[in-house]
Amino acid sequence: MAPRSSTQTIPSTSGLPRHVAIIMDGNGRWATSRFLPRTTGHTRGVKVVRKLVEECGNRGIEYLTLFAFSSENWRRPASEVGMLMRLFVQTLEREVDKLHERGVRLRVVGDLSAFEPRLQALIQNAEERTAGNSQLHLTIAANYGGRWDVLQAMRCLLRDQPTLAQTPDQLSEAHLMPYLKFSFAPEPDLFIRTGGEQRISNFMIWQLAYTELYFTPVYWPDFSSEDLEAAIRWYQGRERRFGRTSAQLAQ
Repeated sequence: MAPRSSTQTIPSTSGLPRHVAIIMDGNGRWATSRFLPRTTGHTRGVKVVRKLVEECGNRGIEYLTLFAFSSENWRRPASEVGMLMRLFVQTLEREVDKLHERGVRLRVVGDLSAFEPRLQALIQNAEERTAGNSQLHLTIAANYGGRWDVLQAMRCLLRDQPTLAQTPDQLSEAHLMPYLKFSFAPEPDLFIRTGGEQRISNFMIWQLAYTELYFTPVYWPDFSSEDLEAAIRWYQGRERRFGRTSAQLAQ
């Protein structure tokens, strides 16, 4: 069944979030606070991802989306960007077989045309190798931006259905949603941002419309199973009304 929009229908929910989306923030600050190179924080962060994927799979979470590299991160020092690209290559080379063994389906979402051919090939091979898996849907957002996502979706829609440009009143969410890069997944139930910042930073701006937003000061390299448990407990205490009143939920 195709994912539904939370602004058009009321989705079913449970105590366990079906889809968790995370901004993994604080790698550089974690390293700097320990008088280590920022790159050390990014390397440590990969180890946390490995543990988190296993933890989410064990808990029965179906979708996990991680914001690894935004379209704005190209503004960082060239040395750091280069290191991140090398780390991405190394991680794909080392981890895909393990993900496949665990039944994890891997997708990489974003404008991948900016990456070097070797990295693009590794991404394609990883997606193809894990395409039949369904234990956990792991998505890495890389060179991704929420506004870019909406804009590219609109461009693709108008290329496929040019008559909508002449009849804009007929345009609906149902027209646009299949062209969004996360059209394969339900909207996130729980958003987590580590590192203390309290903003979504151009991440999934369409999909986060009714997501519960959880912010923690814990830097990503220190994010543990206990921290994930704390986020889920906080989520379980939220009242997800989707525009309704508390009295309506009590009926």
